[in-house]
Amino acid sequence: MDFLAMLTPEQLATLPYLFDFWAMPHQIAPRGDWRTWVILGGRGAGKTRAGAEWVRSMVEGARPHACGAARRVALVGETMDQAREVMVFGDSGILSVCPPDRRPDWIAGRRLLVWPNGAEAQVFSAHDPDSLRGPQFDAVWADELAKWRKGGEAWDMLQFALRLGDSPRACVTTTPRKSQMLRELLDQDTTVVTHAPTQANRANLAASFLQEIEGRYGGTSLGRQEMDGVMLTEVEGALWSARDLARCQVADAPALDRIVVAIDPPGTSHAGSDACGIIVAGVCMQGNVQDWHAVVLDDASMSAARPTAWAEAAIGAMRRHGADRLVAEVNQGGDMVEVVVRGVDPLVSYRSVHASKGKIARAEPIAALYEQGRVSHLRGLSALEEQMAQMTIRGFEGTGSPDRVDALVWALYDLMIEPAAKWRNPSIRTL
Repeated sequence: MDFLAMLTPEQLATLPYLFDFWAMPHQIAPRGDWRTWVILGGRGAGKTRAGAEWVRSMVEGARPHACGAARRVALVGETMDQAREVMVFGDSGILSVCPPDRRPDWIAGRRLLVWPNGAEAQVFSAHDPDSLRGPQFDAVWADELAKWRKGGEAWDMLQFALRLGDSPRACVTTTPRKSQMLRELLDQDTTVVTHAPTQANRANLAASFLQEIEGRYGGTSLGRQEMDGVMLTEVEGALWSARDLARCQVADAPALDRIVVAIDPPGTSHAGSDACGIIVAGVCMQGNVQDWHAVVLDDASMSAARPTAWAEAAIGAMRRHGADRLVAEVNQGGDMVEVVVRGVDPLVSYRSVHASKGKIARAEPIAALYEQGRVSHLRGLSALEEQMAQMTIRGFEGTGSPDRVDALVWALYDLMIEPAAKWRNPSIRTL
């Protein structure tokens, strides 16, 4: 308040247009020699405002009629209507953020903004890549690029058109949906990235909106994409598709007849060891065994230098969820796994399992349960779901070891696969 009291009426009038004063870190263009700046963000994170203000910074000079760094700008949205209504006329669009003495005129027939200094910005639709063949620009603002159905073609045409001036640049504002073209753009050496979740802009968003989306989507894969602005990974040949994982989300678990905690212990015990997968799941045993339905309740996986730490975490998960049994893979730890676990709780109901098949062979029947709609997930399992999306018929294509998925497989094997197998053939004992 003391600062505002020092300002003159003229200075107060200009304050809303000093974006550097109000901007959040992810809305400020990075320094350095880059060609494309990608702003990844959740819904309502301020991406549109950042894009509009970047256009301002490129076209405006020191005075209303002075030239800026850019004279010819392309504004490209998924469709013509979206580009016009969001990028030009939207609440955070160009016309809203420009001060009165520098506000451009809109020429509807030409889909063109013209600034007092002569700079121009033309609106294009990514649905029509050929419309970008003739023009040339020194700046581009591309909005929601990950949604463009003809993204590869439109972006390629933009690269050929972005050829004016000493340092032509593009700003991309998008929620990071799965897009091969966006992934390739992010991997380029000439691309810089800033990122922010929806919560970063909470001061400008309705509290009821934040409460609603957090309650409905918090901890889900969709929430990580649309709220946290995280690029989810889905690879070709994945055993679990994004659609299957989205479809299996539930808010609450039904009454469960049996609950287990499964652990995939790390092979070594030091600071750089793999994580210990710890998954809690239960089963509703109504009807015949082939009609049972499982629910994954919790992911308590952790990295720990001491074996007793992951054992304590697993026992703690059993107590929190009232689990009936602890299931542990012992391929690497052997009898020592049980010794460690019983050192924490001597009376724990414990079962060791030994893998006789590879990870993918073990995971495939579990993936089939998801395809049949026989497994649900409580929200909050996004880290597990990211690993699941990277399990393919060729192997695990993520980094490190799929510890969470291994534990999931053992939990659902104990709850679903083994009972069904024994019902068909009582001699089946291992996976």
